[in-house]
Amino acid sequence: MQYKAIKKHARISPRKVRLSADMIRGKRVEEALYNLEFDTRRGSFFLKKVLESAVANASSRGGVDPMDLRVSACFVDEGWTIKRFQPCSRGRAHPIKRRCSHITVVVE
Repeated sequence: MQYKAIKKHARISPRKVRLSADMIRGKRVEEALYNLEFDTRRGSFFLKKVLESAVANASSRGGVDPMDLRVSACFVDEGWTIKRFQPCSRGRAHPIKRRCSHITVVVE
């Protein structure tokens, strides 16, 4: 049985979160949480919260022991983009794109 958790509109670039997502894909939940706890990347914080939510869904809805679970899928999609402009020389402007992410974790 699969249990899923999704975090939408996380204010971090998807490229940064994918580095941590690749690290935990296919691992046991206990090992994945341990790796995310001691990883220094900012994306690991967001991913750890979503993984804990998926484990909580599995234990409350399915009555499954959390340590028997495995991360079957973990992917990060691009959300909406906040567009801003930075003034630069000669009266021009450079665009700044602040990207958001949709983080999905599936455990089984």
